[in-house]
Amino acid sequence: MSFTKLTTSQTQFLESFLRGTGRELTSVQAKAQFGIQNLRARMTDIRQANLVVKTRVNYAGRTAYSITARDTNGSRARVFSD
Repeated sequence: MSFTKLTTSQTQFLESFLRGTGRELTSVQAKAQFGIQNLRARMTDIRQANLVVKTRVNYAGRTAYSITARDTNGSRARVFSD
């Protein structure tokens, strides 16, 4: 198992990795690829920052998260910037 070392905060990373890209991420993938232990908590943080987080249950029965390009106000501006 290999981890990617994150040099930004997890919320910053998830915003740039998922927002508006059409990608989805499950908690198992987040843990295996990026070392993010609690993806659900990070998605809650992102929701509280007024970003639109979509969820769906994938074929394996796991929740997959994605983030739309626009926030709840219609803006595409980055929320978790450096």
